[in-house]
Amino acid sequence: MTGQGADASTPHPPGDRYLVGLIGEGITASLTPALHEGEARALGLDYEYRIFDLLELGRPAEDVGALLADAQAAGFTAMNITHPCKQLVLDLVDELDTDAAHLRAVNLVVFDAGVLRGYNTDWLGYRDGLLAGLPGASFQRVVQIGCGGAGAATAYALLSEGAERLDLFDADPRRADELAARMRRRFPTQVVTTLSPEQLASAIAGASGIVHATPMGMLHHPGVAFDLGLLPPEAWVSDVVYRPLETDLIREAARRGHPVLDGGRMAVGQACASLQIITGIQPDRDRMQRHFRGLISAEERSGTGKGGR
Repeated sequence: MTGQGADASTPHPPGDRYLVGLIGEGITASLTPALHEGEARALGLDYEYRIFDLLELGRPAEDVGALLADAQAAGFTAMNITHPCKQLVLDLVDELDTDAAHLRAVNLVVFDAGVLRGYNTDWLGYRDGLLAGLPGASFQRVVQIGCGGAGAATAYALLSEGAERLDLFDADPRRADELAARMRRRFPTQVVTTLSPEQLASAIAGASGIVHATPMGMLHHPGVAFDLGLLPPEAWVSDVVYRPLETDLIREAARRGHPVLDGGRMAVGQACASLQIITGIQPDRDRMQRHFRGLISAEERSGTGKGGR
């Protein structure tokens, strides 16, 4: 299968009914169903999205294969996959998109005539959000803090868009080293380095942009992961956290005059890419962005925000 992500979809015949789900842990408050169904309605599609929360079902992550089999037998079109199952699904699909293989994570499984096809739209979501939200941003030297699942997607997106140098830092040095090794194999002509705690400050001082990909900034994890005073005035700042949309990092960076990219762009981008793969129809990204921000605003007004990415 090609590595083009959303471009690799096969359109379904007009009039099809789409039944889609999300498998993960602690996802009852996910905004994904509303986001998918709202855009599907605008596109005139018969589309239903259901949640399969492992905690509510009393099922371990290792049951994801059985849940996929049940969904396929029940006539589901596709299933989104989230924590803690993205790596487990790698060995369960029949065909794996090239990008998902490089990222070692699947967040979308499409059922196609008995064949399970695995994709990763997280990196597409970040890439598209980055290009739309920070047009003309310099990728000369990007520093990234956090090398977990979200960090793998952001690193892959940055290098795919030609980042000349990517410096990776994680509280767990082994995780940074492992991600750097994978990215070097995939992008051998670009510079990918890891940073020690002692090197982080000087790297930030020389960065054209910085990506924050840790849970810090979520509702129950307030704070900023680095000293914004170290950044050059023209450097851009990106956060993957989207609950709240305006994290402490985004608020302070904007106050200091840095171009900023909040985590909502990545969240909408991956949903948009998933919709396109599932239906073969190009969603309206701007409309989805407006819908998403309306959902977040309503959540924040009501005080029900969960503080997630």
